[in-house]
Amino acid sequence: MPDTHVVTNQVPTLEGYNPATSPVLAEALMREGGQWGADEVFEVGALAGGAQAQRWGELADRHQPTLRTHDRYGHRIDEVEYDPAYHELMRVAVGHGLHAAPWADDRPGAHVVRAAKTSVWTPEAGHVCPISMTYAVVPALRHNPELSAVYEPLLTSRVYDPELAVPTSKAGLTAGMSMTEKQGGSDVRAGTTQATPNGDGTYSLRGHKWFTSAPMSDVFLVLAQAPGGLSCFFLPRVLPDGTRNQMFLQRLKDKLGNHANASSEVEYDGATAWLVGEEGRGVPTIIEMVNLTRLDCTLGSATSMRTGLTRAIHHAQHRKAFGEYLIDQPLMRNVLADLAVEAEAATMLAMRMAGATDAATRGDERETLLRRIGLAAGKYWVCKRATPHAAEAMECLGGNGYVEESGMPRLYREAPLMGIWEGSGNVSALDTLRAMATRPACVEVLFDELGRTAGHDPRLDAHATSLRAELGDLATIQYRGRKIAEDISLALQGSLLVRYGHPAVAEAFLASRLGGQWGGAFGTLPTGLDLAPIIERAMVKG
Repeated sequence: MPDTHVVTNQVPTLEGYNPATSPVLAEALMREGGQWGADEVFEVGALAGGAQAQRWGELADRHQPTLRTHDRYGHRIDEVEYDPAYHELMRVAVGHGLHAAPWADDRPGAHVVRAAKTSVWTPEAGHVCPISMTYAVVPALRHNPELSAVYEPLLTSRVYDPELAVPTSKAGLTAGMSMTEKQGGSDVRAGTTQATPNGDGTYSLRGHKWFTSAPMSDVFLVLAQAPGGLSCFFLPRVLPDGTRNQMFLQRLKDKLGNHANASSEVEYDGATAWLVGEEGRGVPTIIEMVNLTRLDCTLGSATSMRTGLTRAIHHAQHRKAFGEYLIDQPLMRNVLADLAVEAEAATMLAMRMAGATDAATRGDERETLLRRIGLAAGKYWVCKRATPHAAEAMECLGGNGYVEESGMPRLYREAPLMGIWEGSGNVSALDTLRAMATRPACVEVLFDELGRTAGHDPRLDAHATSLRAELGDLATIQYRGRKIAEDISLALQGSLLVRYGHPAVAEAFLASRLGGQWGGAFGTLPTGLDLAPIIERAMVKG
């Protein structure tokens, strides 16, 4: 080999590691009642860090889904073709219950275990969209007990079957959602899709949906205007008699990221559907579904942060510059520690909301109220932080991070999605305010939660006092909605870190995020902090 081709100072491939070894995630799993699922979480993590799953993720992202509207003879088929790697990823996810399995599991902590498994299944994010929607559809479907009795066992099954067939003939199903329209976006009440009763218990749907993800799912929940107002409907892709429903895929979206997941525009031209819930109660029917997908957005952003951090630290451990490994250089340590603090705080808040979700499904009113306000605010802030976090993590790799082979561009393209999906920043911030207006008791539950660390740190106490004053000033509260959602999230993160976090991480968070000793970018932590344990907790482990 000529001397010009000798390769030195390049970082080895990151594989054979296990995201489930993350201390902050493992600790949260135990704390929120999911200790019984630790072995399975570890098993999923081991698969995620392996070479095979990583390769599946690369292929599924690179070979994007393609739409076939007609077969060779001119028959309308409306099918999406995926790379085989996509189906492998789906098979693992469904087989390990990352979808709707918790709804068939009575054990306390089932939703926490599912959250942790989802958070360590990191090879590729796009296929998690139908996984998340299947999870979220089940409680909405229960508004029609007859439909739920037939389809819930199939939705919670751990069998992945991608074939197009009558849903009740399959061993397992996935579900999608068809809510937004071109003129409305997040304002689903502005939808114009019409639902006409057929007189036999079914409805005929006509209209155009602007953003329907995972159009190859077996069943969908669709919002449409019935005679009684906006309503929720259950729509199978294949009807019970084996004919294809009148659901026509117009095109697939050419998206910034999330490439492995097909998102589509759909036209319904007399599609047959069944009512879920009451006519005119479409939004209340799907509200729990929205809560669950927002939980997954928050988890997804926290997962993105830990993934980017893992890659950044791995690079810094093996790459030298100016004669020293990057991880030993003070300024890089500041950056890495700062990224680690953000990732830990995000993970703790996301898993706390998973625990609240688990308790809420069991009728715990306090946890229901805490989730109502905490999840709306947390979805806003954690998802908002994912994009700058991904950018900084990518920059830790320098030019090597800007090329596709590093995986960092894919992570960066994916990062903004969680902030947009299920309500962009303004929608989430306004929903935080709506929580306070419609469920005033959630405010006192929030401060009861924060009160558990009262007197432990003056910076946290000052922030909580300031927050209460913010919430009491109603004159400009909508204008300040984003700041309120941010401050609620920071208060919850600070409280969780003081109660349960590593002291070094908690101190770094309090000094920077609440104490004002922080700049406008990552890597501006103040001097005097103990960074070694912060970085050590985030290092790659097998």
